[in-house]
Amino acid sequence: MVSLSLKFGKMSRLKKQAIMALADVLMLLFALWAAFSLRWGTWFIPNIYETGLILAAPILAIPVFIRFGLYRAIIRYIGFKALWAVVQAVSLYALLWALLVLLSGVPGIPRSVTLINWVIAILLIGGSRMVARWYFLDLITTDIAAEKKIKPKNIVIYGAGSAGIQLASVLSYSNSFKPVAFIDDKSELHHQNIGSLRVRPFHALGGLIEDHDIEEVLLAIPSASRARRNEVVQSLEPYPVHVRTLPAMTDIAGGEIKIEDIKEVEIEDLLGRDQIEPQPDLLKKNIHGKVVMVTGAGGSIGSELCRQILKQEPERLILYEQHEWALYNIDSELEGGRGLLSGYGDLNTPDRIIPILGTVLDQHRLEEVCTAFGVHTIYHAAAYKHVPIVESNPSEAVNNNILGTLRAVNAALKTDVETFVLVSTDKAVRPTNTMGASKRFAELILQGLSGQEAVKTCFTMVRFGNVLESSGSVIPLFRKQIRLGGPVTVTDPKIIRYFMTIPEAAQLVIQAGAMGKGGDVFVLDMGEPVRILDLARRMIRLSGLEIRDQDNPNGDVEIQFTGLRPGEKLFEELLIGDDVQSTSHPLIMKANEEVIAWNELQVFIDALSVALEKYDQEEIRKILTEAISGFRPQCGIEDIIYKVKGNAVEPLREGGKDQ
Repeated sequence: MVSLSLKFGKMSRLKKQAIMALADVLMLLFALWAAFSLRWGTWFIPNIYETGLILAAPILAIPVFIRFGLYRAIIRYIGFKALWAVVQAVSLYALLWALLVLLSGVPGIPRSVTLINWVIAILLIGGSRMVARWYFLDLITTDIAAEKKIKPKNIVIYGAGSAGIQLASVLSYSNSFKPVAFIDDKSELHHQNIGSLRVRPFHALGGLIEDHDIEEVLLAIPSASRARRNEVVQSLEPYPVHVRTLPAMTDIAGGEIKIEDIKEVEIEDLLGRDQIEPQPDLLKKNIHGKVVMVTGAGGSIGSELCRQILKQEPERLILYEQHEWALYNIDSELEGGRGLLSGYGDLNTPDRIIPILGTVLDQHRLEEVCTAFGVHTIYHAAAYKHVPIVESNPSEAVNNNILGTLRAVNAALKTDVETFVLVSTDKAVRPTNTMGASKRFAELILQGLSGQEAVKTCFTMVRFGNVLESSGSVIPLFRKQIRLGGPVTVTDPKIIRYFMTIPEAAQLVIQAGAMGKGGDVFVLDMGEPVRILDLARRMIRLSGLEIRDQDNPNGDVEIQFTGLRPGEKLFEELLIGDDVQSTSHPLIMKANEEVIAWNELQVFIDALSVALEKYDQEEIRKILTEAISGFRPQCGIEDIIYKVKGNAVEPLREGGKDQ
């Protein structure tokens, strides 16, 4: 039977239409015979005239059915619109047959036969299509899955609202998933049927998993708040199922649910942090109708800044990036977004997006770009940020993060840029590593220059913690490790971090930059800190796997502790002191911190330049320690692996190992 359904599914479209038409002919003939039989209350044996009228029925009906598209519909995907077309087509045919009876003058044909024929024909023509839909959708799907050796996963859909119903409908056509039931919190829906699926309360989930071998739970609650989604995710953690979700409804194009919309549980759902709506006036202030440049435009934060900036309709957006591939990617995404990226404004303006390949160490190029395009606002996101790599290459970090910032600042001053916003980091607070120290020094440059009388550019710094899914982030690493079967590596069981989504961080950077008066350091409210070990455990469980440890030696994925990396803290801070002020935005605070006068800072900058020319790592470390209050390096200079002498790269000490 299954092989027959598969053979039918592989037939040409013309053959399928011929079979459908033949079946309709037989059913139309049977419908008229049944109508006469029901009317007379006995087996009907037609005379020659009545036989002619019965045989004329298909001749009238088939052209009507073709006109109404009954043979264009794909049976296994037929819906209510197609059934309505069946009703219309059969009704017109029944009227035409009644008119034929009237004009033929054949005596003794009751008028009620026409009505009975209409009802039976609708039931047969429409009902046969629904039966065929069920048959072929179920059996062909099963046979294709068997042929490809695919075993559909039994799943439960959490949420019996419109999104859940759409999802169940979409999955009914899938070879990979087989919906078994809905789970919903609304008691009035419990034990009701939606389509062929029963709605069950949450406490029934354990029984469903055991009875139906449920492998996945799909969350279909896109309109729920992030805090509510977090509650649901937490409640599902104890169950041995893979949890996946639909994104927020605003992220689902056109409100239509597709299989591609199903994705892994968003990490922000695990954090339970609800995003506060941005303030439109702050988003537009330094962008709308202006020429804006983003340095490091191809990075995680830089690229998201570009996306958010375009939504505010700048006159031009300059993408400044030294990495060719990263520049190509963000430029292609934004330029290719015509008609695809909603909210990006009019992308058809000529030269609206300008990709510039260059380094922030080239001050002359920066000046030329700012002059040529008349840049009003710069968001400086170009930096080396990966702590262990920077710790092993301190001279490059100082060169890029400190001198690169200085040259970008000088270019902004010489070309009368109105606003310069530095994207900083929480690692600049009482730094324990070179990356944090270099970013704090960059802040000091902006603060020192802001105190100069002749400075017209408004310099602002925005400091925040980790962003989810950024390059080098722990989240993609954990996902990869879980997918490979582990182990999942955590540096220390006590380590905690603050997290924020990339879009939220970018929006807050833009808004904070709009508040600046000159030399301001803004810090973002990062919410509650997250223990990385707890995050790893949750990600493993929500993948439908068990943690392998001493209590559960037969588990799936092990967690290993690797020790803190060079320069890494157990916890991060956002404030150097306690002097902080609130602002008009609930998630943005202003910090009042120690500033070094520009003439004093210039001495440190000159000394760093000399040390960099000699690749003198010891002197670089010494200068940073003197300049930056609270800099307490966790690893000594002897732990740096390589130094450069002339044209040679040599190990700094024997037995050094790659960090």
